[in-house]
Amino acid sequence: MSTFISSWKSPSNIALVKYWGKKPTGIQLPANASISFTLSNCTTTTKLTYTEQETLAIKVLLDGDEEPSFVHKIEQFITRIAPIFPFVKTGRYLIETSNSFPHSSGIASSASGMSALALCICDIAVEKGELTENNFNRTASELARLGSGSASRSVFGPMGEWGKHNDYAGSSDDYAIGYDDIHPVFKDYCDTILLVHKGQKTVSSTVGHGLLDNNPYAEARFAQAGKNMTKMKAILKSGDLDAFIELVESEALTLHSLMMSSNPYFILMKPETLQVIEAIWKKRAEDGVKWSFTLDAGANVHFLYPQADKDSAARFIESELKQYCENGAYIYDEVGMGAERV
Repeated sequence: MSTFISSWKSPSNIALVKYWGKKPTGIQLPANASISFTLSNCTTTTKLTYTEQETLAIKVLLDGDEEPSFVHKIEQFITRIAPIFPFVKTGRYLIETSNSFPHSSGIASSASGMSALALCICDIAVEKGELTENNFNRTASELARLGSGSASRSVFGPMGEWGKHNDYAGSSDDYAIGYDDIHPVFKDYCDTILLVHKGQKTVSSTVGHGLLDNNPYAEARFAQAGKNMTKMKAILKSGDLDAFIELVESEALTLHSLMMSSNPYFILMKPETLQVIEAIWKKRAEDGVKWSFTLDAGANVHFLYPQADKDSAARFIESELKQYCENGAYIYDEVGMGAERV
């Protein structure tokens, strides 16, 4: 029996054009294309120790403590990726993982976590002669997608695009591609995550995606997302911050409107979420700053601004926005370059 060890640190990402809804056929295939900033500081670090044996055994340690609740999701993931790498169906897995940010609170911990695990498995596949380095990132992204759709984008930086779209060469529903045809202002763009609520969400993203199947606005949304992807490509190239603000904020509010129009309907925003948004709008109207927000599937607000405004934005966070955060907590982040071996 052989033992293989791999460690990766993979970032979360924040979608600018949102992925919400899956195709009825296939596994984890998006109903529309999406594009995201890859983050730098919000990461999951995972060490996988894999030992060959005839049966399957999985043990997960989160921050050093055994976390049996994760095992079922890992088993499901292994079942999904087994057609690509049959060796994963058996073996002893010791998965030691830790997040630099709160789990299940709308910062896409599944994106960083599943991409980190997928990258570790690809390392093992290379060692076993079942994968070449030329196909490494694409395969890792495809495996990650089978664990969490948005995880497919976390492999790459400074941006990841996922979902077939005619305006993005090489794009695919099966895996994400790295995207860097962007204006310099976006290469180190800042994202301060205002932790309005650090607890688990009342409705998981998996459930939320499923509820879109019967949403009366779903088809119109998918068409809108396709058009917004085209607009976003031009915005990212030109560095037009006014157009960026308008599109990104519209996408964020559309995402949550889909939740509120689902059956059953649900709301993940908190009163403080709206207070943060209104404070950002007020600041922009009064001072003309090019600052904006986006939301993931949770209550927390991603406060977006250019790197050149970092100091003034930090003062604004401390004086105005911090009061709406749970225990005054927020995470400073910025655009990063994707996953890396540890």
